[in-house]
Amino acid sequence: MSTDADSATHDRRQQLQRELLRRARAGTARGATTAEPATGPSTGPSTGPSTGRDDRTPRPGSDRPAECVPLSRAQRRMWLMERLGGTGDSYHVPFATRVRGPFDVAAFATALTSLVARHAILRTRYTEHDGEPCQEVLPTPRTVPVHVVDTDEAQAPELLRRETARPFDLAAGDAVRALVLRHGPQDHTVLLTFHHIAVDGASLETVAGELADLYTTATGGTPRHTLAAAPQYADHARREHEALSGFEEELERWSELLADAEPPRLPPPAAPAPHTAVRPAAVRTVPLTPTVPDALRTLGAQRQATLFTVSLTAAFAALHRLTGDDDLVIGVAGTHRSGTAMRGLVGLCVNTLPVRVDLSGAPSFSRLLRRVGDALLEAQQHRHVPFDLVLERLGAGARGADGTALVRVTSDVLGEPTVLRLPGTSAEYVDLPSDGAKFNLSYGLDLADPARPRALVQYDAHTLDDAAAQTAVRDYAALLDAVAADPELTLDALPAAGPQDGSPDRSDPARDRHPVVEALCAHPMVADATVVQPEDGPAVAYAVLKDSAGPSGHELLGLLRRTLAPEAVPAAVTLLDALPRTAAGPADHARLPGRPSTPDAPSGARARAVTEAFAAALGHRPSSDEDFFALGGHSLKAVQLAERLRTDLGLPLTGLDVLQARTPRALTALLDERAARQSAAKAVSRPAPRSRDVRPGTVLVTGATGGVGAFVVRELATRGRPVLALARSESAHLIATDGVDVIEGDLTDLAGLRDAVAQADAVVHAACTFTRHDVDLAAMETMVDAWRRGPFVFVSSVDAYGHPTTDRVAEESAPHEPVSPYGKAKLDCEAMLLRAAGTEGRGGASSVRSPIVWGAHDRLREQLRWGALGTLYQAAEQGRPIELPRPGTGGHAWYGAAWVHAAALARAVAECLDRPVHGVANACSGHVSWHDLAHDLTQLLGTRADLRETDGVPQDLDHRWHYDSTRLARPLRPRPGEGRRTVLSEMITAMTPENRWTAPRHAGQSGRP
Repeated sequence: MSTDADSATHDRRQQLQRELLRRARAGTARGATTAEPATGPSTGPSTGPSTGRDDRTPRPGSDRPAECVPLSRAQRRMWLMERLGGTGDSYHVPFATRVRGPFDVAAFATALTSLVARHAILRTRYTEHDGEPCQEVLPTPRTVPVHVVDTDEAQAPELLRRETARPFDLAAGDAVRALVLRHGPQDHTVLLTFHHIAVDGASLETVAGELADLYTTATGGTPRHTLAAAPQYADHARREHEALSGFEEELERWSELLADAEPPRLPPPAAPAPHTAVRPAAVRTVPLTPTVPDALRTLGAQRQATLFTVSLTAAFAALHRLTGDDDLVIGVAGTHRSGTAMRGLVGLCVNTLPVRVDLSGAPSFSRLLRRVGDALLEAQQHRHVPFDLVLERLGAGARGADGTALVRVTSDVLGEPTVLRLPGTSAEYVDLPSDGAKFNLSYGLDLADPARPRALVQYDAHTLDDAAAQTAVRDYAALLDAVAADPELTLDALPAAGPQDGSPDRSDPARDRHPVVEALCAHPMVADATVVQPEDGPAVAYAVLKDSAGPSGHELLGLLRRTLAPEAVPAAVTLLDALPRTAAGPADHARLPGRPSTPDAPSGARARAVTEAFAAALGHRPSSDEDFFALGGHSLKAVQLAERLRTDLGLPLTGLDVLQARTPRALTALLDERAARQSAAKAVSRPAPRSRDVRPGTVLVTGATGGVGAFVVRELATRGRPVLALARSESAHLIATDGVDVIEGDLTDLAGLRDAVAQADAVVHAACTFTRHDVDLAAMETMVDAWRRGPFVFVSSVDAYGHPTTDRVAEESAPHEPVSPYGKAKLDCEAMLLRAAGTEGRGGASSVRSPIVWGAHDRLREQLRWGALGTLYQAAEQGRPIELPRPGTGGHAWYGAAWVHAAALARAVAECLDRPVHGVANACSGHVSWHDLAHDLTQLLGTRADLRETDGVPQDLDHRWHYDSTRLARPLRPRPGEGRRTVLSEMITAMTPENRWTAPRHAGQSGRP
């Protein structure tokens, strides 16, 4: 029996342990600030002697704070693009040269370090101050590492590509990397990779010239030039920032020039683009006659135009032919560089200039050249106005009705590339194309090799089909050839490249120009098409395939639903062997098969279950095509309906699925598709029986297919930890993969939970019903009772804190009323777990309290749209006024939400398996004000909601707490691509336009992050 003295001793021991743990954590946090060494493909040493530090900039850890300089507008746009994500390596600038001859790697490292010392922009990091991005110059490193890899020529392209694609960490000052491939004693490929935020094309010329002089000095030679003090980019950024207020008149002029402009309507792709963040770049080229460039120069000289203007005019003519539009906008690159003060400046000084031209009236090429010249001159007169300010002024007018960017097509003339010319060596340019496209389509006159000029298009392979891109470049090349010979040809008389590979001839007068026909004929497997519009009922389309193995009529109908407005989509697409035609050529509609009859109502067990679920949720037995919302449905009803069907049918289904399908027919079709997919998957991926002898260290993860659990499973599998995943039977097949064993079950199956915990060596409990708290508590009690070894991590919620009296909440703070029922359930589960930890062989316990979780997962998208933030999201989506609490209301300076990236939360959970926190830890990636979140949502959704500050606080926005996350700071540290804007963009982009319909105003909200 214990005594009071024993208890006191035990309490003192626990208090001492807590204090030691606190000190250990504090020491770890201090040690974690040391930057980790960069990793690369190097197999040899990093070479380069020390050059010392630049004492004009503060050292890390010094008391003197670094000056935070505002970003230039071009930098700001680049920074935002990086935070949004989805750019891949589009904004990486590779500079590669094949160097033959004696090459001194150590001298090159010395020269590169000296270059970085001269140009502070190459050692600048990008951060935020008071919510605004800014740049801080870091000290000059002792040496810039130059990684050396011995490799043959066959492996070189892949090594260069991987190095070029490696992401940058702008927050760490990572702006330049160096890699040397050694093919032989006097044969090297030198690659410098910059981030575009620090350099532009003109900067590379400065870099190449100065590196040559600095390398000459490092090798003991006499440089060709004496380098003067370098101009600094931060000075340019300051000057631009100070001048912003003076752009009002010119912004008004830009508004006039671009009023009512629309993005070019490029031919839609035949197949839907996959939901990936990066836009893959592809290139098509056509060789030109070697005399064409000189002929175009002569044409320009005769008409007071540059070669660039002539090629831009040809791009407008080619785009006109591709789109059929008369009012077109093409972007060209401008520059902020002017005067001797910016000579030798390294930095981002480019500016996009939108050039708008009227091509109506079938003008001759000469006349069009004058129009383009005038429009280009007007744009260049305002080139110093940053393009992103123009976009801000245009607002929603900067995009088309479907959200397409106004400047989606660009044009340029590509000259001889810059190379690194080092003394005593020969230099050969190495082309390293980017994997990502900055624009949907770019025309280029390629003069890199004067003896072999080319017409070129680079395009986003998700936006433009290869066939359409090939037609575009062949048209462009044909135009350049034709106008070089006769510039007085009118646009309609200029030669076309003509169809290729059996593609339909868009200029054929016998072919129907209906939007349905245009979309069908854009498919590479469709040879011909027509559409019939009866007086009563929807249109019907007919298509002829080039090959019997082509798409089905249903698949083509899906294509039309993705690419056309809903009212333009026909009822069906019927496939024919050939279109009957009249003697004059057009399709003979009188000889076409009749319009198909209305399809029968769906039948079978799933159809009956859907009808019964609609009736139970909405109090009305619907017909096959009645709309969920027309029957009074809303988001809560959708969740209830999905839960019923998921339980009755054993198939994966979410409330978001119901909201997107909307009719019993569509929902039945979706369930039929998932049933077929589930059967096929189970047939080939049945989990192997578990053996504890073979798989020691197995971690049980509950809720393994949920928004958090899926990321935890992925993180553990990446770390090589064997995983036992608990998932519902309807979705268990989705995670059957190497390293992951699956147990079918859920929180209501207490016997199954007990068995699963008994098999595992560690537990991560990420499952939650959100609303059935008795189920959650019973499940936790069962799991804790069965737990006998290893650590246990419980994914809890910051709702357990309730409504603290202070605006900053420390970890393990006591709860403060009111605490929601959901929060109380989390507290009760935590108490059960922490009381049992360390007893009867059990390991340490960690309760990880998370706020709103964001990540690329359908469950998390559903919560963003319909959960706790649903009202805010829906208002932003619909462009309705959004009322937000004014800072200071109720005596609180800030209102907003905490959030965590699902991948960061998964790392934190995995960390707790190795190092339990023995208590409660918060897991937050950041905090965002309601105003900033509403602004992010409206921008990403392409809407224009009116944000209004009020003195009231709406109930769903009454959140003002910042949660400290010290204990798990290391795994929560954001990685590239985990910024707030990036993850929101990933979540919203994956909701296709047809899925992001406008919800009725009576739609409620469901789910909790």
